[in-house]
Amino acid sequence: MTQVGADALGVPLEAVSFNAGDTDLPNTSSAVGSAGATMVSAAVYAAGIALRDQLIAIAVADAESPLHGADPGSVDVQDGRLGLHDRPDTGETYGELLGRNRMTYAEAPGSWCPPPLDTPHGLLTFGAQFAEVAVDPDLGLVRVRRMVGAFAPGRVLNPKLARSQLMGGMLWGLGQALLEGNQMDARYGRWGASDLGSYLVPVNADAPDIDIELIEVEDRGINPLGVKGAGEIGQVGVAAAIANAVFNATGRRIRELPIAAEFVMDPAPASA
Repeated sequence: MTQVGADALGVPLEAVSFNAGDTDLPNTSSAVGSAGATMVSAAVYAAGIALRDQLIAIAVADAESPLHGADPGSVDVQDGRLGLHDRPDTGETYGELLGRNRMTYAEAPGSWCPPPLDTPHGLLTFGAQFAEVAVDPDLGLVRVRRMVGAFAPGRVLNPKLARSQLMGGMLWGLGQALLEGNQMDARYGRWGASDLGSYLVPVNADAPDIDIELIEVEDRGINPLGVKGAGEIGQVGVAAAIANAVFNATGRRIRELPIAAEFVMDPAPASA
């Protein structure tokens, strides 16, 4: 969101601070459904553009400004300085404009409402996942050697963060496929694994090589920035990819998760 605000205002990244996650602040989108970046970035962008346009309007109306009388559409802002498209040397900084007009600050709100769910457009990220596994049919062990995920999340705001988020989602899917099972203890009416010491989740030793490919797609139908979410999409196809790889290795079509050892092991030969 700091990047989005800085880009909208035309100022350096270090000139922007973003606050969120505090109950003293206005309500915003929940961090669920891969909606955080999509919804919040659109509102931040709208506020930034509104504030920039407000300051440009002040400049072109100010008789003492180098931009006085200029067409607002001909004004660019870079590194906090307003200048003309065709004459970049003609202009002034935000600070100079505010100081001359005895303004200590300027503000503008921004909001955005998502399109309806019945829109004919695809609102969510598209993706595909692939898995390579090694199987020991005698012990029922499945080890994931490599995973690849290709995703099209619209405009990527921050490639490093997006890759990390999607990698985490794919490891989450690995846990769903092979480890994260729990049974009810009928004696006590409680879950058998009640803490992270007994509930199995992937650790570093379980993590295979993971390749993430990001495919940027120009899609303005979702929001002004063309940003889609990159959260759950990393997880949704992983278990199916692993199950298909196990099928290719063993011929066993497993339709229950997690893929327990007894589903994979070769059956014992019939006694004579």
